[in-house]
Amino acid sequence: MVAEHFFDKLVHKDAQSKLIPGLAESWHLVSDDTWEFKLRRGVKFSNGDDFTAEDVAATFARVPKVVNSPGPFSIYTRGAKSWEIVDPYTIRFKTDGVYPLLAQDFSQVYIISKSVGENVSTGEFNNGKAVIGTGPYKLVSFASDDRVVMVRNDNYWGDKPDWVNVTYRFISKDGVRVAALLSNDVEVIDVVPPPDMPRLKSTPGVSFSEIPSLRCIYLKLDTAHDSSPYITDNAGQKLDKNPLRDLRVRQALSLAINRQAIVERVMQGAALPTGQMMPPGANGYVPDLAPPPYDPNKAKKLLAEAGYPNGFAIGLIGPNNRYVNDAQIIQAIGQMWQRVGIKTTVEALPFTVIAQRQSRNDMSALLIGWATGGEPSTALRSNLMTRNNEKGYGSTNFSGYSNAEVDRLTEEGLRTADDEAREELFKKAMRVGMEDVGIVPLHMQKNIWALRGPLSYEARADEYTVAMNVERKK
Repeated sequence: MVAEHFFDKLVHKDAQSKLIPGLAESWHLVSDDTWEFKLRRGVKFSNGDDFTAEDVAATFARVPKVVNSPGPFSIYTRGAKSWEIVDPYTIRFKTDGVYPLLAQDFSQVYIISKSVGENVSTGEFNNGKAVIGTGPYKLVSFASDDRVVMVRNDNYWGDKPDWVNVTYRFISKDGVRVAALLSNDVEVIDVVPPPDMPRLKSTPGVSFSEIPSLRCIYLKLDTAHDSSPYITDNAGQKLDKNPLRDLRVRQALSLAINRQAIVERVMQGAALPTGQMMPPGANGYVPDLAPPPYDPNKAKKLLAEAGYPNGFAIGLIGPNNRYVNDAQIIQAIGQMWQRVGIKTTVEALPFTVIAQRQSRNDMSALLIGWATGGEPSTALRSNLMTRNNEKGYGSTNFSGYSNAEVDRLTEEGLRTADDEAREELFKKAMRVGMEDVGIVPLHMQKNIWALRGPLSYEARADEYTVAMNVERKK
């Protein structure tokens, strides 16, 4: 996110992660396989050079040639099969058939000056030599894992930020970050730890800014195995059939979870209960798709109808410090499931182990998180579509969930150029997947910033912390 200070993209995102003009003032389809981007005039790079379509072409030509890039952009440029400069402020991109998500992809690609050349190294970006951008700041110095020092770019084409000089520090430890704020060593911190919220709230001069994030915390339930590996009867004997393949069982497990209690007691308010994978205000959010209610009695009834009046035993795994209070969340869920007759063994593991077990579907129930980037198709395509390696569908759907209607609606959306029609298709797909309990959504994490002094911060759903969003209170 530090690069946001020095470089721009053709397409920017607002605080809710909706697309807005950046270096491109507008974009539209001129044919099914051709997008035209009209570029902003009067923009200068930090070295004084004019920004033109030549810089865009040079950026896209360089991406596939970067060896061992610490932040590869190729996944976001591969939708553009070729490009053509029409004039200095117009560029066209060819796609392989209808590809409506090109602007979304381009919102991830920083445009660099053609003057840096194709062979510039990562080291030259780190030492500042190659940091020639059109962003609101210019790089002064960079110390890896410590800090970035920057100065305002007074030739910036957009609104000038309040701050002339900015020091951006990297403080990974929660306690150290909070202590730095309380000691006036820094003026703004992000990722405020929930346990420290009461102390910070009682500190004079400290204020907060928050927004539901794009990160959904949810459960995956194994429907791939005929006999799920960590499910037994109450005597410890393997079950011949996998109960998670029964919709009634999946519904029961969801209804047995008190999401509001988790938000209030475990997350200490730093989350929002959800019944879907998109937060309020984001593209693809379904307003009437509410979080499932806490209804243990109905959960017991559904289990009995499915043939499990006495429940069964299940293993629930999750990471221990990947997401906010993740280990505590699975402990709470385990206790809730116990109350409806599901004997639950809970295991919190390092995320590296979780990732390995997920990739080979060595689980029955798993807590995991997913950040959508503001585009609803990513959640559907990766998590809910039937796994298809050739098409790139279901890339993280290791649990074996499959629903033909989810697949049909999502595929149709991916072929639909009209923004409103595409969003409606994705909303329908999300509704079908959630009603079928393809996953068990729990909550959207909140992004919380704490500020010291007369400052305000425009909270961002994408978790970015940028100096441009910090303003003096009027």
